[in-house]
Amino acid sequence: MYPKKELAQLVISACCQFGIETVVISPGSRNAPLTIGFVNHSEIETFSVVDERCAAFFALGIAQQTQKPVAILCTSGTALLNYYPAIAEAFYSNIPLIVLSTDRPKHLIDIGDGQTIRQENVFENHILFSANLIESDRFKTKNAQLIGEAFQIAISQKGPVHVNIPFDEPLYEITDVLQKFHFPHISMSSLDNNHIDYQQFAEIWNQAEQKMILVGVNYPDEKLHHLMDLYAEDESVLILTETTSNLHQEKAINSIDQLIFSLNDQEFESLRPEILITFGGMIVSKKIKSFLRKYQPHHHWNIDEKKATNTFFCLTEFIQINPTDFFAHFNSLVSNTGSNYQSKWLKIRDQKRIKHAEFLATLGHSDFKVFEQVLASIPENVQLQISNSAIIRYAQLFTISPTLNVFCNRGTSGIDGSTSTAIGAAFASKKQTIFITGDLSFFYDSNALWNKNIPKNFRIILINNSGGGIFKIIPGPKNTNVLPYFETPHCLTAEHLAKMFEFDYLKAFSTESLQESLGLFYDSSERPKILEIFTPSNENSDILNQYFKFIR
Repeated sequence: MYPKKELAQLVISACCQFGIETVVISPGSRNAPLTIGFVNHSEIETFSVVDERCAAFFALGIAQQTQKPVAILCTSGTALLNYYPAIAEAFYSNIPLIVLSTDRPKHLIDIGDGQTIRQENVFENHILFSANLIESDRFKTKNAQLIGEAFQIAISQKGPVHVNIPFDEPLYEITDVLQKFHFPHISMSSLDNNHIDYQQFAEIWNQAEQKMILVGVNYPDEKLHHLMDLYAEDESVLILTETTSNLHQEKAINSIDQLIFSLNDQEFESLRPEILITFGGMIVSKKIKSFLRKYQPHHHWNIDEKKATNTFFCLTEFIQINPTDFFAHFNSLVSNTGSNYQSKWLKIRDQKRIKHAEFLATLGHSDFKVFEQVLASIPENVQLQISNSAIIRYAQLFTISPTLNVFCNRGTSGIDGSTSTAIGAAFASKKQTIFITGDLSFFYDSNALWNKNIPKNFRIILINNSGGGIFKIIPGPKNTNVLPYFETPHCLTAEHLAKMFEFDYLKAFSTESLQESLGLFYDSSERPKILEIFTPSNENSDILNQYFKFIR
């Protein structure tokens, strides 16, 4: 059973020819032709998710793990706008997402027809390509060209594209025949790596005695990990890795804020690198941003396939290439340089780690103590998804097992779709997935649980401090008389949501009860689980401030 509409058949055929194997569908009438076609196609896996925002983030989670494009399909009107947060995240996180929106024909726009908005180019600021199709035999060739270009861009450039598809009524006519169409190959400009002067970079590198490599969001890459070993053994190189870097070098600074929080001007000057190499996605640590903006290196080289990121306002070279390919070539040209740069700062790192352990040893139940317990409890070789705001910042203060793959929506750093993304990632990876989230993030995206595709081994660890605790941590809000408007305190729990969406539910209120709950939490079960941990709202920020004073 397939849609009779030729334009719908054209889109379905394109998905098959370009290897789009997964489509996440939200209900509606205007998208009926495509819904009928996708659901009945043997080569396409379809999912039904009612809430469009959740659907888009669920698809993003699948694409995050598979590194393949995933399509999302919705009806006309405001349904499409609910996709926007996930599209922005995909845009800044380099995740291939194909947005298929169905629409009214142009003659029905702005005449008072229901469920109708101006859909063409609606995502123009955060999309790689917009294709606006026309339902007419005269535009068959043009439509095929636009679809082919959109799909090829999504695949080659790893980002979101939008195909807007207007359908006139009738919408539910069917046929038994699915036509095949030819899609012209659109020549995409490829990167010519011959333009990179490796020798010149190596000459500059080999002369410097203080070099820093800073790694942001990065997909797990064993080859890249091995290439970094060379720099870990170079006394003139200091490697800084974020939790989301998925790089675990023994001779690296993996808790950046822990190291640099208490440094004075003289120490910052001593830490200033001559050369800074950055690669990977967005940086979480505001402290490293502040440091490198004030104490700028002589050379900043950013390595990326797509775009230059001048985070520290001192970019000198944009090296447009995959980081793994760059270092595979560059490593043969570099030599170790005599220096005490690395050893000096690793010694300070080790001292901070000792103080970190001492502080936690005497600490009572709190957000900080919970993170110690939770991260220590996570089984090896699972996937760890982390929500934004205070949660990812706490995670940055701990050493996480190198057996874990860690992910977080850092493209836009929003709380809006973290749970949905984690569920999509869990479904795609098939690994047990542990999702650590705060209460505001969780309740904001609670419709994420309205999804029948959640694996039984999916686990949510919900740290509930009764509001947006980050607004008690960051400077500013506590000094105003409107803190409740930032923090938004509440008395909500996840217990009834767990029951409604058929999750097993556990809760903890203390160090002892948490330890007991964690002992059962990861065990196999017939349903996914939520562990809700309640922490004292008014004490957490004070404890964090005490921590940074203690480790000075």
